[in-house]
Amino acid sequence: MALMITDECINCDVCEPECPNDAIYMGEQFYEITPSKCTECVGHFDEPQCVQICPVACIPVNPEFVESREVLLKKYELLQQTKSA
Repeated sequence: MALMITDECINCDVCEPECPNDAIYMGEQFYEITPSKCTECVGHFDEPQCVQICPVACIPVNPEFVESREVLLKKYELLQQTKSA
């Protein structure tokens, strides 16, 4: 499952630096998450760091990108290989 940031985001800037995959970026009006880079921190941490630090709880699971833990781990491994290359 990839996460998403809703329009309740207050642009507090705390989530972006917490993302180990650089999946969070500033969109036109508020922060957004690139689903292909979001592993919900699988491979890095036990829980999504952006969700933990968000002061307004505006980062739910993206219903359009429901993935199992195994798929998220494979995505993590692929991202690590790409980062190393």
